[in-house]
This record gives sequence, structure tokens and C-alpha cells, in this order.
Amino acid sequence: MPKTDLEIAQECVMEPIQEVAAKIGIPEEALERYGNYKAKLSFDFVKSLENEEEGKLILVTAINPTKAGEGKSTTTVGLGDGLNRLGKKTMMALREPSLGPVFGLKGGAAGGGYAQVVPMEDINLHFTGDMHAITTCNNLVSAIVDNHIYQGNALNIDPDNITFKRCLDMNDRELRRVDIGLGAKVNGVKREDGFNITVASEIMAALCLAEDLMDLKKRFAQMLVAYTYDGKPVYVRDLGIEGAMAMVMKDAILPNLVQTLEHNPVLIHGGPFANIAHGCNSVIATKTALRLADYVVTEAGFGADLGAEKFLDIKCRLAGLHPDAVVIVATIRALKQHGGVAYEDLKQENVEAMLEGCENLAKHIDTIEQFGVPYVVAINEFATDTKAEVETLEKWCMENNHPMSLSQVWAKGGEGALDLAEKVVELCEKENSYAPLYPLDESIEKKIETIARKVYGAKGAEFTDEAKEQIKVFNEMGWDKLPICMAKTQMSLSDDGKIMGRPKDFTITVRELRPSLGAGFIVALTGKVLTMPGLPKHPSALDMDIDAEGKITGLF
Repeated sequence: MPKTDLEIAQECVMEPIQEVAAKIGIPEEALERYGNYKAKLSFDFVKSLENEEEGKLILVTAINPTKAGEGKSTTTVGLGDGLNRLGKKTMMALREPSLGPVFGLKGGAAGGGYAQVVPMEDINLHFTGDMHAITTCNNLVSAIVDNHIYQGNALNIDPDNITFKRCLDMNDRELRRVDIGLGAKVNGVKREDGFNITVASEIMAALCLAEDLMDLKKRFAQMLVAYTYDGKPVYVRDLGIEGAMAMVMKDAILPNLVQTLEHNPVLIHGGPFANIAHGCNSVIATKTALRLADYVVTEAGFGADLGAEKFLDIKCRLAGLHPDAVVIVATIRALKQHGGVAYEDLKQENVEAMLEGCENLAKHIDTIEQFGVPYVVAINEFATDTKAEVETLEKWCMENNHPMSLSQVWAKGGEGALDLAEKVVELCEKENSYAPLYPLDESIEKKIETIARKVYGAKGAEFTDEAKEQIKVFNEMGWDKLPICMAKTQMSLSDDGKIMGRPKDFTITVRELRPSLGAGFIVALTGKVLTMPGLPKHPSALDMDIDAEGKITGLF
């Protein structure tokens, strides 16, 4: 029986974090250690790198996944290890996992097999406390808003028009809509509220787009929390708590350093969901890595319709980053699902369905081409893939002039990515014409329609009456020049998670818009996407345990 990801991780003899840091030129005094194997980089050290020349930036994205994910993080780690094996000074920059999915279905975000980041248990659980800080910072805002109303409401806040929600880093559907302030008057003002999962919080989004702590404090001040009875916006700055919020985040803003199974350095920092928020690790971590290494491999959540679009339209634009290459991860099992095979039958050979599912891959390739960045398709090999399926997919790529590489990182670590690494190095030497898909001065409707047509392949976008009214307000407030962050199902190119492949003749329906002014974008919610997930019928938590010696089992 093959070893689990956890068993493989637990067999790793980790190097002390100061030795891992030294490989990339980080002095020991720049580390704020959390035990022997993880550390934060000090503020002064991060600041000292500002004038360093930046290396090459490589994005790892994917096709629309199965519910189990297709291995972007695994490919990112394996590719980084492969580049280091080629003698290239390389770092990886990843997102932090959310605890909710760890106990739910999909699992963590530390890679898999022999392409993992360790200490795996720590990374997937409490790590260095960043998620707790973000949750606390978010809920400080909610507590202050409700207390302000209770203590006399000098700002004239309408309790029925509070836009800022509480959050929790757990999949808990019961908290999507809640009544608060029940009972005696001393318990507060009765109103309806709701929770987002922490990684959907605007605090998380702002952290991941901030340049430093003072920039984050400025972003906090700009956050919308409510409207008054006469329809005027109320911001965090009106409550006067941006300083307290920044204080809570003083450690969380520092990037976390860990290592791969092959002892190469990785920065893990921030973790916004890509089907709700912008799905990229922090700008601080990415830029720090770029200034330390010649090559930086990073990933953006889910398929190119979500994570890559937001990385290229939002993160790179706002942070002044220029991507050099994109890796598009595809798996034979996901292609078969897009070709009509049921999830429970994906282990069975089906060459015809896989070829039909290649239409989904073709659309994601088309999307990356529209951004003007060179790409390579990485076929992430699974043990259930058959020789006929692999050879047919390789032939499809060659016939359609798509550069590709068979990635065997799960089974072989960096060795399984040597061919992919060589092709990525070649891509990084090419001149590219990267540019976002839309200018910021276009209308909100036009920007959304551009994403719907160019990225999803839709005929266009439709807007509910509520969304139309919100756009009118946003225009009046001057918020219409921000980029768009689409909230959409990750399972499909459309806004219906049941539609596989490459759908045609469909429209995207925008049901609601939310201003994330601190993050610096407008969120457009489509279909049935939720900002607080629920647990599946059999949560992964049921299979987890710990013994008297502290050894964890069942964590993937």
C-alpha cells in the first residue's frame, strides 16, 4: 500500500531553519524563529531587500479541477525542487492552507507525495498564527461596529445596512446567516449578521496585496463597514481603529520561511480563496522571494479562469509584477471528468472521454495566451493513469503545438520535474507581452463582461436588479475604477458547477457586488458561490487522530 502524504512528510529529517535560510542568503539574525523548522523573516531584513534586482516569476495554474484538486501546489513544489537540482537559485512562494478545508474534503496546500513542504502538520494546522491574527483583526471590526451602535451610535449607522461580516477559519454553514444581540438590551442591538470563512475576509485580501505594515494600515482605514440611515458610507477610519487593527497584524504581515522535503527554501504567506477572493499568496512574500532568488515559482488557486486571471489582472497589475512564464497543470482524471466521466469512475481508462475533456484545457491555454505570457502544459501524473491515456494526451499537445512536460513530482520529487524545469527556464528567456485584459477606467459592467467573454468563453454577463443598483451606488461613490475580483465556482468555466468541459452559448449572472476597498477591488458574486463553505457528509476530521506521543494520523 502506498504511503500517505503525511507518512512521507513524517519520514523527512528536516534541516534547522537557519541552514535552509543560509542557502538563499538569509542571515540567522533575520529570522524570528517558531521552533527549529519554521521562522518569520524580520521586518528590517525584508525592508533591506527593496533595491535588489528581481528574479524570474513563474506562475503555476491549472484546468478546472475535480473536487479533490489537481496538484498545483505539488507541481509548484516539485518544479522548485527541480530548478534547484538544475543549479538554479530558486524559491517557492505559496499560500497558507485554511483550517476549514483541512477538516473538510479538499485538504491542505503543502503539496503531496515527494513534492511537499514541511513541517506539513504545522503548516496545515496553526502554523505561525497568521490565520488567528486575521480572524481576530476582522472580528475586532465587527465588535467595534456593534459596540458603537450600542453606545449611542454617533455615526448614525443603520444596523440593517452593515456590510462587514464576522469570520471564522472553519467550514460552518450554520453561520452563514445568524441573528445576534438576542435577549436583554444589555446583549446589544438585535440584527441579522453572518460569517465568512477567514480566507474570504477582506482583511486577508488586504494583507496579501499590502506592500508593508503602514500600507496595510492605510488599507484598513479605507475599508467599508456600513452605511448610515441616510445612505452615506462608513469606513474603518470613521471608527478610528485602523491603528489597533495594524497592531494585531504586526507579526502576521511577516512572511513565513519553511522547507521542501529536499530542503529548499519556501515562503508561505497569506491564503485568500480563489473562488471567492483573489487566490494568491502575499505581495510581500512574492517580492521578497524575487529579490532573494533568480527564479520564483508561485501558484494561484484553482483553474486559470480564477487564480491565474486574478493573479494577472489584479495582483501583478497592482503590485507592478511582470510574470515570465506560466505552467498549466492538467490531470488525466480531470480531463476525463470534463469529458463526461463520473467522479467515481475516473480511475478507469477512457481515452475518448479524456480527448473530449481536452477542450477545457484548450480554453485555459487560450486564456493564458491572451495575457501574452509563454506557457507549458504540465501533465501531473497519477498512478491510475494508463500508458494509452498519457501517450494520447502527449500527442494531442504536440498536434496542437502546445509545449508540454510529463510531471512525475508526486512520485519522484524534484527529479520528476527536471524536464519541466528545463522548459520553464527556456520560457523565462523569451520576451513576452504580458498585459492585463482590461483597463481600469472601463465601467464595472464592461470589465465583468470582458472577463466573462475572454476568460470563461461566455456570450456575456447579466446583472440582477440588486447588482444594477449596487453598480449605480459604486459609480456615485467613485469606486468604479477598481479591478474586478470574480467570485465563481471553481468546478466549471461557467457559473454552474455541474457544467463540465468547455461550455458554449452561456451567460454569467452577477447576483451581487461587494466593495473591497481596502484590498483594492470590487467582488462580483456569481451563481451559487458561497463565502462560508460547509462540511461534506464525511468530513476528513473523522479520520484524524493523535497519540500519546503527539504523532498525528489521518491528515491526508
